[in-house]
Amino acid sequence: MDNRAGEMQVFLRVVESGSFSDAARQLRMTPSTVSKLIARIEARLGVRLLERSTRRLALTAEGRIYYQRSQSLLTELEEIERDLSHGAASISGTVRITCSVGFGIVGVEPLLPAFWAAYPNIVIDLSLSDEIVDLYLDRTDVAFRVGQLPSSGLMARKLGTAPRKIVASPDYLRRNGTPSSFDDLARHSFLGLNFRRSEVIGPSRDVSRMPDRGVAGPLQTNNGETLRRMALAGMGLARMGEFHVREDLKSGRLVEILPDATRGDNEDVHALFLGGERMPHRVRALLDFMTPRLRSFLDAAI
Repeated sequence: MDNRAGEMQVFLRVVESGSFSDAARQLRMTPSTVSKLIARIEARLGVRLLERSTRRLALTAEGRIYYQRSQSLLTELEEIERDLSHGAASISGTVRITCSVGFGIVGVEPLLPAFWAAYPNIVIDLSLSDEIVDLYLDRTDVAFRVGQLPSSGLMARKLGTAPRKIVASPDYLRRNGTPSSFDDLARHSFLGLNFRRSEVIGPSRDVSRMPDRGVAGPLQTNNGETLRRMALAGMGLARMGEFHVREDLKSGRLVEILPDATRGDNEDVHALFLGGERMPHRVRALLDFMTPRLRSFLDAAI
């Protein structure tokens, strides 16, 4: 056995069995052959991987690194061969996703049945929240985020741009009138978010400084779906991502306010993830499946 993958397999077996003789017996090799293979690895690397004594073997610091990396590489090799020989159905495991409530409901959730048809052995752990989640601390694989990205070491795929619109129900507008200018907004109830996404809390003529907090509204909430439902109930104006209220606008359940004045009020949408080239196959499968479909979804903005 003179290939490096084979040498790694021998090294792992030695470490896990705790002795050359036990590893040799499991691999159907002689102890001297196993010892020579380990010595060859150490000579090639120029470091000692194992501390040997008559009673036990112990990993050196370099040995622990070689052991961990070998495990990872051999697992990756097995996954590649399994995927190529058995196809998508062989990819398994759990993918943890987080995304905003609105984008999750109208963008991500409708794609899940088709995803499971293609990857039946992948389990999706989906959390919907408009709060920002730390992928490292929360052990999350993928985050779909709407809005400006903070500086981080995460990988990102841009999915598209989401226009934001000011909307209200026809009933609210019948009772309170339809704003015809930014100045009119000060007379209306804004339904807002209770976390800051803008530096400004009141109406402005600058579209990039439109309010996210209510001026005199009856509701502050931590998610866009509640905002949408209260707008449908006629409780006030709401500033929403177009994708979230697209069907409401098409059906007339909600009406867009000041469409010309708010043109250009956009937010980017990204998929954030850990790993890069060494990400697990299950995560790559989800990203490759979701990315083109979510881009098409965002491109369909009315």
